[in-house]
Amino acid sequence: MDDVTRGRVRTGARTGADEELAAALGRAAGGDEPAFVSVYEAVAPAVLGVARAVLRDRAQAEEVTQEVFVEVWRTAGRYRPDRGSVRTWVLTMAHRRAVDRVRSAQASADRDRRAARLEAALPEFDEVTEAALEHEERARVRHCLQALTSRQRQSVILAYYRGRTQREVSEELSLPLGTVKTRLRDGLLRLRDCLGVSGR
Repeated sequence: MDDVTRGRVRTGARTGADEELAAALGRAAGGDEPAFVSVYEAVAPAVLGVARAVLRDRAQAEEVTQEVFVEVWRTAGRYRPDRGSVRTWVLTMAHRRAVDRVRSAQASADRDRRAARLEAALPEFDEVTEAALEHEERARVRHCLQALTSRQRQSVILAYYRGRTQREVSEELSLPLGTVKTRLRDGLLRLRDCLGVSGR
C-alpha cells in the first residue's frame, strides 16, 4: 500500500470515527444515556489532558472535566457538525472552562491581597472605641450610632457597649465570625469619621 493510499485510509477512518461520535452525541441529545457514555469514553481523556495543561492541578482538572461533560449532556442538541468535530467542540469547551477557572482564582487572590492591605492600614479599634466612649458629648455618640446601618449598630453595641467578645457577638447573632468582624470594622470606621476621631 503506497503512502497516498495509506493517507486515504487514515482520513476515512477519522471521518468514520467523527461521524460515529456525532451520531452518538445526537442520540445523547435525545436522552440516550449509553450514547452519552460512549461520547464520554471517547473524549474524556483528552478533556482531562487539556484541563491539566491549563490548570496544572489534577484535582481541579478532574472537576473541570466533570463540569464539561455536564454541559455536554445539557447542550448536546446545540452541536453543529458543520462547525467542527465533536472532539473539537468538547475540547474547546474544556479549554474555555479551564481558563475561566484560572481567571476566577486569580481574581479571588487579588481580592484577598487588597483586603489584607486595607486591614493593615486600618487604625486600631481600641483607639476609636476609647475616643467614642470618653467623648464628652454623649448625644453626639448616640447620633453617630444612629448613622450606622442597623446591622453595624447591633454589632457595635453588643461588642463595645455591652462588653461582648467578637466570638460572643457571632454566637448571639448566629453569624460567622468573619461577618461580625467586618461589621465591627466598618461600623467603627464610620463612628470615627462621624466623631472626628483621627487614626494614628
